[in-house]
Amino acid sequence: MLLKKVLGTAVASVLVAGMVACGGSEDKTATNATAESKGQNWRYAHEEYENDVQDVFAYKFKEYIEANSAHSLQVFRFGELGESDDIMEQTQAGILQFVNQSPGFTGSLIPEAQIFFIPYLLPVEEAHIMAFFKKSKAIKEIFPKLYAEQGLELLTMYPEGEVVLTTDEPIRSPDDLQGKNIRTMTNPLLLETYKAFGGIPTLLPWGEVYGGLQTNILQGQENPLFWIESGGLYEVSPHLTFTGHNQFTTAMMANKEFFDGLSAKDQTLIKAATDYAFNYMTEYVPGLGEKKLQAIMDASDEVTVTRLTAAERQVFIDRAPQVEQKFVEITGESGQALLEQFKADLKASAIQ
Repeated sequence: MLLKKVLGTAVASVLVAGMVACGGSEDKTATNATAESKGQNWRYAHEEYENDVQDVFAYKFKEYIEANSAHSLQVFRFGELGESDDIMEQTQAGILQFVNQSPGFTGSLIPEAQIFFIPYLLPVEEAHIMAFFKKSKAIKEIFPKLYAEQGLELLTMYPEGEVVLTTDEPIRSPDDLQGKNIRTMTNPLLLETYKAFGGIPTLLPWGEVYGGLQTNILQGQENPLFWIESGGLYEVSPHLTFTGHNQFTTAMMANKEFFDGLSAKDQTLIKAATDYAFNYMTEYVPGLGEKKLQAIMDASDEVTVTRLTAAERQVFIDRAPQVEQKFVEITGESGQALLEQFKADLKASAIQ
């Protein structure tokens, strides 16, 4: 883990040194017209591995940018520039032009982003969740202002799939989670969720999760199925439980100073590339979880799958209001207004 961190820092240093040489937005002497005609090399980092959801999005974005301009896009995957907090810092500093990051990590910068971790707020039904992300006023009108306060231009948000709990033994109730260390991201609301669910929320960087599960420091973690499959988590945490409590959400952003300094033509290009990638994901993500679940089942005969009954699920649902209340306590009036808009958006996007 330390080696990966050092390597990430070293790569970031090289990027800083090469900003002007590569024709990045930091070259203040270049005019927008010259930048458009000659093209720039833009840098984009995300949190996942090759062919994972964020990687697919990034390469669709890259495909559009490079097909419709003289610009090029360099994509960095998980670990190449450090952990999630590293790539966010590099984006805010202007070393990176674009970043894809879950609100689970952004919540430390933008407390309201933790709304995505209120259990049983977001639907897990794929048609409903996609309709919500396409139409939500909260995402399109409220969140961009919140991100802008942190020097970030929010370009889009999109779901990556239903969150599934993996543990060292099958889980059917909060009582089954008693005494179990469940890995969570550095997100106060996610900690509150697993306290409510009966477990012991345990903060741990992603790079240490597999080893923590393998050595029984951790007894569980949550993630969408594609990440459980690509990260091999089922090998060390083989009991999968569908609680239906959340969808994993991510956000794609640009450094705001970089974006605001672009010509109208380049800003339009970036927005069009974002729409192109988002529209692709609306077809790519639905059904992906079941494909990955089948791949997991094919790879291991130790894996078990538990889908809670309506009655079993209700026990967890009954514990969700205390997490929602914690969100309002953390965020105050702005969080309450956001929550009300979220609920209105969810109602408006419900599939009849």
